Amino acid sequence: MSAESAEVQVRPGVETDLTALTDIYNHYVRETPITFDTTVFTPEERLPWLLSHLEDGPHRLMVAMSTDSQRILGYATSSAFRAKPAYDTSVEVSIYLARDAGGRGVGTLLYKALFEALADEDLHRAYAGIAQPNEASTRLHERFGFRYVGTHREVGRKFGRYWDVAWYEKEL
Repeated sequence: MSAESAEVQVRPGVETDLTALTDIYNHYVRETPITFDTTVFTPEERLPWLLSHLEDGPHRLMVAMSTDSQRILGYATSSAFRAKPAYDTSVEVSIYLARDAGGRGVGTLLYKALFEALADEDLHRAYAGIAQPNEASTRLHERFGFRYVGTHREVGRKFGRYWDVAWYEKEL
């Protein structure tokens, strides 16, 4: 079943989404090398992250929600790429889906909405770091026009081993 036929709504994230968003992210913290965070978060600890993604501007949070169950299926963000001012026209994007939401088009809907929201912003490039291996994420990013630019080898250590991160970029 595709996300369109399952009635998925994509909208900006709001503070009442915080617990569900934290639960989704904590799955990746606990179970996967997709994020290099190693300690789970409470919703209170994630509040500054949520509040750093405004409804306008270059740093956005888009949430996918099932219109049937009102359950959050995932989210996509654009965040600061680096802290120095010359990087202000670049963003780093990421996407996280609920465990059972993959392969249903939810990620595609999220990125479509995110990039549409960013279209009128003063942005030049989007970057995505993808811990390897992650074929689903690589395919999604390539579908949205990201191109591979290089790999940081063994850049993160989690679960007792080192992981590579492949970097992709997209013109905005």
